[in-house]
Amino acid sequence: MVSFIQLVKRPLQVAVAITIASSLVTLAMPNYYKSSARVLPMDTKASGNLGGLAAAAAAFGVGVQSGEGGESNYVDILNSRWMQEKLLTTTFTYKVKPWRFSSERTVTESLFTYFDKKNMDLAAKELDQVTFATRDLKSKVLTFGVETRSADLSQQVVQRMASYLEGFVQEKGRTKGGFKATFTEARLKECRQEMAYAELAFQRFLEGNRNYQVSSDPAVRLGGMRLEAEYKLRQQLVATLALNHEQALLEEKNDIPVLNILDHPNLPADKSRPSRSTYVLIVFFLVFAAALGWQNRKAIEARLTSSDLLA
Repeated sequence: MVSFIQLVKRPLQVAVAITIASSLVTLAMPNYYKSSARVLPMDTKASGNLGGLAAAAAAFGVGVQSGEGGESNYVDILNSRWMQEKLLTTTFTYKVKPWRFSSERTVTESLFTYFDKKNMDLAAKELDQVTFATRDLKSKVLTFGVETRSADLSQQVVQRMASYLEGFVQEKGRTKGGFKATFTEARLKECRQEMAYAELAFQRFLEGNRNYQVSSDPAVRLGGMRLEAEYKLRQQLVATLALNHEQALLEEKNDIPVLNILDHPNLPADKSRPSRSTYVLIVFFLVFAAALGWQNRKAIEARLTSSDLLA
């Protein structure tokens, strides 16, 4: 009877040999580094003005649905084509090792060049594979990040993601106060010009009719009263619009949401993948099992044949 050692000796030798070869192959695999950031939910005042953000996002082709707060739409914005194109066309300067045992070199290039794709669509799909954005439904904390072959590049990309997200929310997610401020500013300018015209017309009338209130001519009295009323009306309109404009500016400043970053993008010190030891162990067990089965294939076939006959 064949001993256990003789049974596994040959498959074990084959498995060890192939495992050593595969371990050498894994050394050539590049390291990947993951960097991430976390954002706290906005306060109630900021999150209540979602309409402006949703409208601005729709203008950029970003699918934004109304929800409980503005931060619920951050995942859609981070995963949007607008964000992808902004990142792909941004130039980064970072350090990277071409392979495991090589020395670091400094590279300056865009993510489009980094992915080495033929067009923007393919590069956007590749970027979508290495970026992630999730939001915890309970705590409402947003987590987003990226995984690249360079620790520096990963950190810089996440920093840009946070910067572009904040810029989008502040510049494109204008609230009612912002639109009101723009409107009142334009209307205030028009009313001041109209007041200047009314003042000039009343001044010219007074130069020839200083005591028009006691004039015996009804037309002079009515003309003077009409010009005076028009001038006072324009004064009231300018004063009212000036107050409304200042109030709208204050509302705009208070309503602009700002990202509350809990964890800033980190510079990863350890690689996120590949797990070379896991690959080596999997290869070892798979090769050992395959070699053991091949060595004893006749015995296995005979047992299967006998089982079929008995059945």
